[in-house]
Amino acid sequence: MPARIQPTARQVRVGTELRKLREAAGLTSREAARLLGTNPAQMSQIEAGNAGVSKERVRRLAVQYACADKELVDALVEMAADRTRGWWEEYRDVLPPEFLDLAELEYHARFMQVIATAHVPGLLQTEEYARAVFGYWVPPLPSSELELWVAYRMRRQEVLSREPAVPYEAVLHESVLRTRVADRRVARAQLDALLCQSERPNVSVRIVPFDVDGFAGASSSLVYAGGRVPTLDTVQRDTPYGSAFLDASAQLLVMRTLFRKVESASLDPSRSREFIHRLLKEM
Repeated sequence: MPARIQPTARQVRVGTELRKLREAAGLTSREAARLLGTNPAQMSQIEAGNAGVSKERVRRLAVQYACADKELVDALVEMAADRTRGWWEEYRDVLPPEFLDLAELEYHARFMQVIATAHVPGLLQTEEYARAVFGYWVPPLPSSELELWVAYRMRRQEVLSREPAVPYEAVLHESVLRTRVADRRVARAQLDALLCQSERPNVSVRIVPFDVDGFAGASSSLVYAGGRVPTLDTVQRDTPYGSAFLDASAQLLVMRTLFRKVESASLDPSRSREFIHRLLKEM
């Protein structure tokens, strides 16, 4: 199987989890390669996500690694065998790879939990709001490229309306609602859109008001995507230089705890809708 030129985050994850299982079994990559009937270089390529691995090989390795977690093994087999070329592949070599990785993560997520303290989450943005956000980039995007990025973001939102729709819970700080990325008209349309989205049975929108005491989570923005098993959960966080994808068990525990802390400071969905209605009347 030829080496991948640019593996996706999902492909890299399969290799990462196989490496974790090998290390937990106390085996070197050379020993694992011998068990698999291959060479250490190929084993390194598999664990780096640069080479695919068949579902049969995944199960053989799981047995050799004495992995008793059947659900995890089944999930890894499913990931390794997945040859899905999603709609995002149309944008490969056009948009940054992390954009495509995020769309793939959302597509496969069993649930999503989001904290937003700067902008409305991408899956809840209106087209005009997204255009204003991308239009603020430095250096500015050419108009044709800007429209491509906006169209891509709009297409990502299909994950909320497909069947079965992914459960999606977003916790937004009040500053997100009050910041006008464009003008008053765009701000009002975005609030209206949030109300409409919050009425979906799979979507929950919660607000953290300014006047909540003890909230120091202003830098807590994240996307927590649930995998088929908790071990395969993934967190995406924006950085000044792109997206970071976190999947270490300790990192996931921290992010789950962080989400619960921020969620506990928020209004329940019903009161959050009332809150958004009040803001609309103020504009």
